[in-house]
Amino acid sequence: MAKHLFILNDPPYGTERSYNAARLARTLLNAEEEVRVFLMGDGAACAAAGQKVPQGYYNLGDMLGGVIRRKGEISVCGTCMDARGMAEERLIEGATRGTMDILTAWTQWADKVLVF
Repeated sequence: MAKHLFILNDPPYGTERSYNAARLARTLLNAEEEVRVFLMGDGAACAAAGQKVPQGYYNLGDMLGGVIRRKGEISVCGTCMDARGMAEERLIEGATRGTMDILTAWTQWADKVLVF
């Protein structure tokens, strides 16, 4: 079983990079791989709770919630959250406020690091 770290930098909407990263993360979890996701920069908004999107449109918060439900881990850069005025209470259930120390440990843990 391989260990995968995803680092997402893009916002939840406007590009499809974070969307495609979430899709791949879920697919790897379905294949019984280990997955951790670290959100940085505008990617921090991907873990915001209560996202309202048009009917039929994907919801990154829900998709990342699916990663957590499948035993994946989500951490959000605390400095990036602060810069965007995001309180920890605004994160989806199961996501945690992260640090560069956490990202460092996760990078050392991972067999593969994928940056989106």
